[in-house]
Amino acid sequence: MTTIGVEEEYLLVDPVTGLPVPMADKVRAAAGLGHLVADQEVHCELLQAQVEVATPVCASLEEVGGHLYRLRHAIGSAAEAHGCRIAACGTSPLRHGHPVAVTDQARYRAMLAQAPQLVAEQLVNGMHVHVGVPSRETGLRIMNRIRVWLPTLTALSANSPLWDGHDTGFASWRTVIFSRWPVSGMPPHFSDIADHDRRVQRLLDSGLISDTGQLYWQARLSERYPTIEVRCLDVQLRADDAVMLTGLVRALVETALAETTAGAPTLDCDQELLQASMWHAARHGLSSTLVDPSGRQRRAGEMLYELLRHIAPALEASGDSRQVTGLVHRLLQDGTGADRQRAALLDGGLPAVTALVLAQSTMP
Repeated sequence: MTTIGVEEEYLLVDPVTGLPVPMADKVRAAAGLGHLVADQEVHCELLQAQVEVATPVCASLEEVGGHLYRLRHAIGSAAEAHGCRIAACGTSPLRHGHPVAVTDQARYRAMLAQAPQLVAEQLVNGMHVHVGVPSRETGLRIMNRIRVWLPTLTALSANSPLWDGHDTGFASWRTVIFSRWPVSGMPPHFSDIADHDRRVQRLLDSGLISDTGQLYWQARLSERYPTIEVRCLDVQLRADDAVMLTGLVRALVETALAETTAGAPTLDCDQELLQASMWHAARHGLSSTLVDPSGRQRRAGEMLYELLRHIAPALEASGDSRQVTGLVHRLLQDGTGADRQRAALLDGGLPAVTALVLAQSTMP
């Protein structure tokens, strides 16, 4: 069975005001003292109001879910010990009038010097799914195939409608914020791995990026692991929605691998159309239309069922079909994280949003 791993980023917030608090170093240290967290599972992030967790390599969705709940609980407990809480939302609904401190590492200091305003506004949290691939060449061919589905995944995961205390009108404002870095957005189509490596090296040689970690494409080949990394997802309010998205991503990668092995033609799409489709998905989430791989606008629910049809054999083969489809149907009924944050904002204002994200973030 294809291996998977998940990274999640969380905000650290004041439980009363909902404002970000720069407590990452203390929370990470406290989490590492407990028996629930192993080495290399909790990482620093760009800003001191954020922490990142990474699951071990997993073979099943049950493993992924167990690790995510364990890590959320451990980080949540460590945060509470220091007077703050974790919030699994894609953007910080509220911000201070001054920037949050940057983590004191050379790479992050260089980013601050390069783009101070972008760093100040990088209070955004994503979910990254790593799926094992046989080789970098195969991983590249898979990336060429799945890129047409990234807007649909973004719409499904939308959980960042609020910024500076108001509704942005976007379901995933995080997607918009991240698109402002020099190399970001939809990954290009590459002819082969030599083409990929040559173009990446040109970016490095130009000095426009300092390392491959600044390839902020919404899917990329991982430099650290033999995986393809899907990065277009907002972090999820609940761990089981993160499990659902992990299952969808793995099945999509396995479907693309089967097509590659069979020599099926790649369904290509113009880069500008894909980029606009991603903007459209970030704007509307599941409340409007999405653009299908052929370039036609279709109802969002119809696109989700098309995605499930496309990956059905892979879901069946892994034994994930019932769990994943059940969670997708629940999401369609209850709404995305963006829908739920907006409903809370209408019902009780920003305090209700804070209560929602704090209550949901450590639920299974």
